[in-house]
Amino acid sequence: MTQLERAAGKEITEEIKTVGSAEGVDHETIRKHVASGKIVIPANRNRRQNIVGIGKGLRTKVNASIGTSTDIANIRMEVEKARIAERHGADTLMDLSVGGDIAGIRKAIMDAIRLPIGTVPLYEAFAIAIEQYGAAVNMPAELLFEITEKQCEEGVAFMAIHCGINRKTVEMLRKQHYRYGGLVSKGGSYMVAWMEHNNKENPLYEHFDRVVEILKKHDTVLSLGNGFRAGAIHDASDRVQIQELLINCELAETGREMGCQTMVEGPGHIPINEIEANIIMEKKMSGESPFYMLGPITTDIAPGYDHITAAIGAALSSSYGADFICYVTPSEHLGLPFPEDVREGVIASRIAAHVGDMIKHKNMHADKVMSKARRDMQWSTQFSLAIDEGRAREIKAKRGNGDEHSCTMCGKFCANDILHGMFERDMEGSDKK
Repeated sequence: MTQLERAAGKEITEEIKTVGSAEGVDHETIRKHVASGKIVIPANRNRRQNIVGIGKGLRTKVNASIGTSTDIANIRMEVEKARIAERHGADTLMDLSVGGDIAGIRKAIMDAIRLPIGTVPLYEAFAIAIEQYGAAVNMPAELLFEITEKQCEEGVAFMAIHCGINRKTVEMLRKQHYRYGGLVSKGGSYMVAWMEHNNKENPLYEHFDRVVEILKKHDTVLSLGNGFRAGAIHDASDRVQIQELLINCELAETGREMGCQTMVEGPGHIPINEIEANIIMEKKMSGESPFYMLGPITTDIAPGYDHITAAIGAALSSSYGADFICYVTPSEHLGLPFPEDVREGVIASRIAAHVGDMIKHKNMHADKVMSKARRDMQWSTQFSLAIDEGRAREIKAKRGNGDEHSCTMCGKFCANDILHGMFERDMEGSDKK
């Protein structure tokens, strides 16, 4: 049975207890939200992994995506990237490899870390089709289901599966005269090409019940992928993206009724004034299924700094109710991420998730403690609270420590030193500020 089915049967599983204890939420509340599909726990029973809850009332989680391309397929580097993501606080990791020994790379990553692992099985299926049948459009539909089953058996915790692409959405894309940014989802573009070439319906949509049964067997979370996500802010919230969102929300409900844990994926590029509307629509139409936001990137003109453009979108998304954020690295739109890009992406997204959670959960306690530590020049406390303690210590050390009660920004002109002791007593016993 899946976590959803067990929770619906009033069982408080060990996984539910772990999530509740980690989040400071009572176990019965977690159980109810898992039973209703508002929280998912990606914990495939075939692999030991960290237990993470995603959804209503929980801290916004951060995913790091790694993986090879057909140009760069270095298994050692991918393992290093996975370890960096885990070390710097990613909650989950997706292997999006499309080049080299895809199955071998996935195994090496899964052996190296304890994070729940996500994949897009369609990638491996199309890669095999290119190798064995000469072109992706020659892929036998059955191969999609075989690869999905195989990856579930290996212990993949959640899968992005492009079920919301169908003949209607493809025709809608044609009628709206394509897009400024084109179709940027690899899975989405390959599936559309397959459908057009073969004049057939998407097997993942047509046989959705089969997809669900495969994932249910292993309690793999179904992440309903957005193959029509916008790759440019001028394409955001267009008819085809919203139509796919509607289909995915309906499928999320269907999957949930069948006993499968489900979540819905959200837009990639989007201006900040449309973020809240997308989250409201997803929550209302899906029965509050967890919403997995890819980025989202909020401007198209900052290559090299897209971890920042995405952090802006992620902070707003989290504050409006998104549950799960996929990081973006500085190499977005430029090339395959290297290890240093992974660290930057994870930290930027964790900061964004925290900023959003401060509003969503109305909890700014850590920031208050940090403020007092800064006022009193308590460096050990400041470092312990920092999202990236190592970076904070490194910057401080490079600029000279001076004495323990100073930093080199102001030196002897320290604003807090000037008034030290004059007003602190006024705040004793009061925590109203």
